[in-house]
Amino acid sequence: MSISVNILSDPSPLKAQLCGGGKRNGRSKKWKEMLKLPHISQCEELRRVIERDYTSLCEKQPIGRLLFRQYCDTRPELKRCIEFMDAVSYYNIIHFVYVPDCLLISPSVYLSVTLKSAAHLPDVPQDVVAGCRERLEQSPCKELFNDCTKIVRDYLSGAPFSSYQESMYFSRFLQWKWLERQPVTKNTFRHYRVLGKGGFGEVCACQVRATGKMYACKKLEKKRVKKRKGEAMALNEKRILEKVNSSFVVSLAYAYETKDALCLVLTIMNGGDLKFHIYNMGNSGFDEQRAIFYAAEICCGLEDLHRERIVYRDLKPENILLDDRGHIRISDLGLAVQIPEGETIRGRVGTVGYMAPEVIQNESYTVSPDWWGLGCLIFEMIQGQSPFRKRKERVKREEVDRRVREDQEEYSDKFSEEAKDICRQLLAKDPKERLGCQGRGAIEVKQHPIFRNINFKRLEANMLDPPFSPDPRAVYCKDVLDIEQFSTVKGVNLDPTDDDFYHKFVTGSVSIPWQNEMIEMECFKEINVYETDGTLCSDLDVNRPNPPPKRGFFYRLFRREASAMVDISPSLCKSLLFVCCISCS
Repeated sequence: MSISVNILSDPSPLKAQLCGGGKRNGRSKKWKEMLKLPHISQCEELRRVIERDYTSLCEKQPIGRLLFRQYCDTRPELKRCIEFMDAVSYYNIIHFVYVPDCLLISPSVYLSVTLKSAAHLPDVPQDVVAGCRERLEQSPCKELFNDCTKIVRDYLSGAPFSSYQESMYFSRFLQWKWLERQPVTKNTFRHYRVLGKGGFGEVCACQVRATGKMYACKKLEKKRVKKRKGEAMALNEKRILEKVNSSFVVSLAYAYETKDALCLVLTIMNGGDLKFHIYNMGNSGFDEQRAIFYAAEICCGLEDLHRERIVYRDLKPENILLDDRGHIRISDLGLAVQIPEGETIRGRVGTVGYMAPEVIQNESYTVSPDWWGLGCLIFEMIQGQSPFRKRKERVKREEVDRRVREDQEEYSDKFSEEAKDICRQLLAKDPKERLGCQGRGAIEVKQHPIFRNINFKRLEANMLDPPFSPDPRAVYCKDVLDIEQFSTVKGVNLDPTDDDFYHKFVTGSVSIPWQNEMIEMECFKEINVYETDGTLCSDLDVNRPNPPPKRGFFYRLFRREASAMVDISPSLCKSLLFVCCISCS
């Protein structure tokens, strides 16, 4: 099979990633200066205003979670609680997964050991433990430990959380939060090759100087945004990206501005998009196993979006990107919208051939268009063409819309009976009859027989290997020379009235991705150190003043020269000034 991909014409992003194996992992020589934690005295305002929410500080924020666990490790009764919660999480992943007995202890035996530890946890009544043990013996299920985990979590979020906030570990968390909130500029990054085009500008590869982490920088040219009146759309996409934390949706890590552009720094996806892989890698389409793996990951991404009441509305192959391992993420959330609680929306938006019948007919809806889109994608991945429009077919939009509303899709012998069935259920014309729209959302879709070999817990934990791994030497996109250049925007002037929009857009680092970056690139591990004797580090001790910053060579040199000038007599100063004036003239 011939692979129609481009070997890097500009190898700089590849070099940036491959050089990560060096001592600095792609970091700047001055990375420790860039990530130097402030003295705790600089964090007092942050200590005063930060929201004291257990879920946010100790569960959702990665560095907060690690520091709370470090605190719990110092107290045996809290350490047992953390170990119990970890054991339950592990059970939820291995439960009902076939593993030979000789290789892994069975979930039931594993949980019996866990239950013995649960009996010694604070505030867990013995009758709750006994009930868990009884259900374990009768019919183990993923809800087995719900009562126990709720009790343990409620306990941890009470007095232990309060005492944590008085500890040096919480002070260290404030130092990281202070660092996270520092201004972000173009100088935060190294910039590499153009990867493609967005609606308002180019997308290029970039690398964080301090950590070596690679990203994609999506540039929105200010004049182009203003000319197209795209401020609301751009701000909506940015806010939705900020809100969603999913390993199946592209993440926003930073938002900053330059003189000419607004910049979104996003997860870099080196493996190309599904459209490229469906049509440019030999015969059109995938084998069913590969298509179903991608469909399962897309289903998880839609579930994460719908949990936040966000409908995506633009599911199509070019918006599904592969990372360097072969996992997918949903990208380009420009048409996504958050639906108010208990309401429906209207809007004839999307891409011709992928819009659901209710969207075409401008009827009200919630998330039903996304399940229709998943049906279109599964069909196209298997068949090698979309269900209502052949590849490169020249046909009017009205005709495609008519087919969507009236025609039944046709299935070739590429489809198994189960593949036909899931497509038919997802492509039901009436959203009330559509799979995923009958009250249980993604659960309905996940329970379809075609996903019987997909363990979704392991998939969500990133423990399943993709069926295809991209070649790290190849670029699955157009060559730089083939990417059309944007024309210059004329007749548009930027003025102070635009600043309010820019202020809303430019918010710097996004907490969870930034903290994940610090952990993933091992910066947290190297910087987050304490005194070995248990005493406070100098930067955590309010009674030890913050040392003055180190000054560079030129600062010290000019300071000495300035000091020397003080000792010069006034008459000599006048003479020197006269000589300087003559020289300048």
